[in-house]
Amino acid sequence: MSVITNDTATIQTSKFTTNQLLQQQSLRQKFGENWPKCPRPNVIFVFGFRTHFGDGKTPGFGMIYHSLEYAKKNEPKHRLARHGLYEKNKTSRKQCKEHKNGVKKSGGLQRPVLALAKSKLEIGRQKEK
Repeated sequence: MSVITNDTATIQTSKFTTNQLLQQQSLRQKFGENWPKCPRPNVIFVFGFRTHFGDGKTPGFGMIYHSLEYAKKNEPKHRLARHGLYEKNKTSRKQCKEHKNGVKKSGGLQRPVLALAKSKLEIGRQKEK
């Protein structure tokens, strides 16, 4: 176990693992300063913080990647979005409702075909970007 103390924060680490394949802003910067092998703060992802009321503790989890490519490949999209590395396609509310109601109106074998067409449409939009 490694303990790093500062006048404002204490960082305790345990269970080090390295996986080549596999945020709060201030914590990311502190991690970057304290680990010399960490190339830059944008490859540090911190999440899952739970506040222990009255204890002054907030345990959480963090991942430090060797490169940004590994991070983009292995991190979930919602965590990448927090860093500004992923942007979800926005479809209008009206479009979503029209598609939903169109699927409801079709019956029998047409319903799965329409749902499949929507998923192919979304995949095509993602490839364009």
